[in-house]
Amino acid sequence: MIGPNGRPCPEWFAKPQLGIFIHWGMFTIPAWAPRGRAIHELHGDDYYMSAVMTPYSEWYDNAVRVEGSETRKRHLELYGDKPYKDFFPEFDAQSQKFNADEWADFFVECGATHCVFVTKHHDGLCLWPTEVENPHRPGWHTERDFVGELADAVRARGLRFGLYYSGGLDWTFRDTPIANLGDMFACVPTEQDYRDYALAQAKELIDRYKPSIFWNDIAWPNGEDVPVLLDYYYKAVPDGVTNDRWLGAHDFFNSLRHDETRKGFNDMMKERSAGGAQEETPAPYADYRCVEFGLGVVPREHKWEACRGLGLGFGYNSAEIPEDYMTSGEVIALYKDVTSKRGNLLINIGPLADGTIPDLQKAPLRALGQYLKG
Repeated sequence: MIGPNGRPCPEWFAKPQLGIFIHWGMFTIPAWAPRGRAIHELHGDDYYMSAVMTPYSEWYDNAVRVEGSETRKRHLELYGDKPYKDFFPEFDAQSQKFNADEWADFFVECGATHCVFVTKHHDGLCLWPTEVENPHRPGWHTERDFVGELADAVRARGLRFGLYYSGGLDWTFRDTPIANLGDMFACVPTEQDYRDYALAQAKELIDRYKPSIFWNDIAWPNGEDVPVLLDYYYKAVPDGVTNDRWLGAHDFFNSLRHDETRKGFNDMMKERSAGGAQEETPAPYADYRCVEFGLGVVPREHKWEACRGLGLGFGYNSAEIPEDYMTSGEVIALYKDVTSKRGNLLINIGPLADGTIPDLQKAPLRALGQYLKG
């Protein structure tokens, strides 16, 4: 099978299979987002405020900065004017209960062949002791190497280890509030300090952990560094794969910082979202396509992946109720549908701050594991 980039898809990844996505970080301390409406519904019905109303609790640091948002109202009631970054000490303390072996054993029980672990989300906090210093927030990383511990644990059980890195957003470099797609792309830090930082961290992650999957999110701050970085990656991990989120159009990102240009882009995207039309756009750097919560076209010829949470988001959201979660039957049906079309299912878990995986998430995945074992 050939990837969108023209590179043969490695045999280990080409076979339809199950992977486990893990969103875990300091957003598990406030652990809250508006519940009840999936992201694809918001894109169609409330496009212009979709990033504020999103059920993605890992976007808390953005929503809390938007005047009038439900997240900000709740935050002021519970925490007053406490800044998001001040949740770090509590996460640092609770996360010491993390047990990589327990997670890895559960992944085996689910029938997974690999996992993809969030190493740095949009809040910029690194879950490994990076030696690449954040110029805007020194020490913005954990002392404990959660990435390395999980890599060792899953590999000891014969699973592949992949990592997620937020290359396109880092709110410690650019924190302009994001309400929609236009705002999001305008918030990609294109400045030289972030270009240097992201490239150095990506290479550090590759050198230290040799990930079988490098899952970049949103975009990349500039186009010139993308082929350089991916060449570096493939030389380090010849049978590694990467997803399709490597848009490096810095001129486009910068143009959206102008109100009129951004409005025109948003109006166009709103019209597309309302009509439900989706296009299969070129992805020159991708080994496979990523379809998130049904947003994206399933490619006709190339390898692809469906990723989603068991609920309506990725990070743990205390506002969600049992009815928001997929049932065992729904998870099994989704797996059968995706794999019948050559895809991999990357299903997400959102552990609590102390690393505990909620039973509402464990139950359907255990049922999937029993199904896969026949």
